[in-house]
Amino acid sequence: MIFVSHYDSPLGMIYMAADDDVLKGVWFEGQKYFASGLDKKETEDKETPVLKQTKEWLDLYFAGKEPEFLPPLAPEGSEFQKKVWKILLMIPYGKTMTYGEIGRKVAEMSGKKTMSAQAVGGAVGHNPISILIPCHRVVGTNGSLTGYAGGIEKKIGLLKLERTDMSEMFVPKKGTAL
Repeated sequence: MIFVSHYDSPLGMIYMAADDDVLKGVWFEGQKYFASGLDKKETEDKETPVLKQTKEWLDLYFAGKEPEFLPPLAPEGSEFQKKVWKILLMIPYGKTMTYGEIGRKVAEMSGKKTMSAQAVGGAVGHNPISILIPCHRVVGTNGSLTGYAGGIEKKIGLLKLERTDMSEMFVPKKGTAL
């Protein structure tokens, strides 16, 4: 059974999913890949300890503080995706990393010479635990703010909340991830 709950954030409604012990998903309502992998027939609205802890984390985060804990996370995905998500967890609060940098780290972890930034982008975009696994901290090599499944406005809002230096960043005029 998957338990679900909602959180009313300053950037919009957030939908959360967990089993008895671990967080499975956090999505902005209506975002790309919203609640992917969840069988709606197998869910129940219920405030579990993991979901309460996630709300406490989000309360701190949206108050402009860096939470000093994470609820237990268990995103479901391929081994490649999990490697990318593990790297996302290493990006410090208020900082960013490029898709290329993540690609180099994944290649190193995998014993390969290179890794496609596009493959990394796909894994970042399919991150099922938004905000807590900070995919919003990933930017293009040239500083472009692309690739956030929740929408570019939410990505900018999250980076501003973290007081990220955005002086070298920009929103591209066109692209697939706007």
